[in-house]
Amino acid sequence: MARPEDKESLLALSAENFTKLMAMIENMPVEMKEGSFPFNDRDKNVRDVLGHLHDWHLMFFDWYKDGMAGVKPTMPKSGYTWKTLPALNQQIWESYQMMSLEESQSLLIKSHKRVMALIESHSDYELFTKKYYKWTNTTSLGAYFISATSSHYDWAFKKLSKYQRAMR
Repeated sequence: MARPEDKESLLALSAENFTKLMAMIENMPVEMKEGSFPFNDRDKNVRDVLGHLHDWHLMFFDWYKDGMAGVKPTMPKSGYTWKTLPALNQQIWESYQMMSLEESQSLLIKSHKRVMALIESHSDYELFTKKYYKWTNTTSLGAYFISATSSHYDWAFKKLSKYQRAMR
């Protein structure tokens, strides 16, 4: 499916990519779900990937809350810049090391539902008009939602597909 350009396609692709990702994980043997990736990467296992997605949802919620309150959001996160994303992603990785896969997955499912509800609460115009909200700068709110959902879920699916191929 092409990059979403309206609310309906954003909801559909986000749901489709999330469902596809969750189904892939559900169909993995336990050893794979709990195993380590055989390639050198920041994320070492399925839990790390799910924790990454969840944490980016949390950052989005902070941006959204601040932006909708008329405050310029700190992006990507306090203490980090877009140029220091590797350090931020490393910090995210570290924060999920004591968490189980089940816990990480449960948190992601909850934050996904919350993101989808936020998408539902907006009109096409609010979502896809560039500069509609001052805090989104030159882009649209929909672009932020795409990054936090359908595109990020696709990234995770590809990473876990690579893992599956490597384990064959």
